[in-house]
Amino acid sequence: MSALTEKLDDIRAEGRSALIGYLPVGFPTVERSVRAMETMIDAGVDIVEVGLPYSDPVMDGPTIQVAAERALQGGTHIADAFTAVRAVTAAGAPAVVMSYYNPMLQYGLERFADDLVAAGGSGAITPDLTPDAAGMWLGAARERNLDTIFLVAPSSTNERLHMTVAETTGFVYAASLMGVTGERASVGSGAESLVAATRAAGAERVCVGLGVSTGAQAADVARFADGVIVGSALVRCLLDHEDERAALDALRAKTVELARGVRGEA
Repeated sequence: MSALTEKLDDIRAEGRSALIGYLPVGFPTVERSVRAMETMIDAGVDIVEVGLPYSDPVMDGPTIQVAAERALQGGTHIADAFTAVRAVTAAGAPAVVMSYYNPMLQYGLERFADDLVAAGGSGAITPDLTPDAAGMWLGAARERNLDTIFLVAPSSTNERLHMTVAETTGFVYAASLMGVTGERASVGSGAESLVAATRAAGAERVCVGLGVSTGAQAADVARFADGVIVGSALVRCLLDHEDERAALDALRAKTVELARGVRGEA
């Protein structure tokens, strides 16, 4: 059992859902992104998704795209993700890297897996890699007991749900709607039924992402999911404030709001 699954199971035993926070490493700098992740943990995030900036995202909405572009312009490298993972785990939270497949492939899958293990990471979320095309990554990850986290969506057939669940460890990432990441007025109405269908396909843990930006939305999703994944609303706090202290204060306030939501206090 990885630190990730152990954390999710402990949180389930508390009778609540986990808060999973996403930030891209390197925005606005590597050092500041690490301090932002540490701030999220201190404010109530249970698990951190360390985003690896990429020039050709297919899942990221405008907010995350802007942050990722600035991180790349600032010279962020793949190895910086492991620096962030190391800091997150030192701060007491499980860390997973969220990466598109091409950077991992170019870095070398065995090398990527080795460095992720050395940094203390639990696994990787691969939004543009389907389980049936992930043979090489599955091999490298399984040898090192890394979690392989794949996505399901409202469009997933029952056959694909079963196939995805069979190859996923840690948790299944349920995209609440068809589209890209971003803050929305409401979370997709199909999220609850997608979680139910994914559980029926055999998933032990299902976490929901895309569209959650408020404590009330987090509370709503927490009713039926093992984890609530938030990205754009947290990244927005860093985009809106160039001054680091103001950015971290905004990030802390938003995290506290979301943490109260998953704890039924919103």
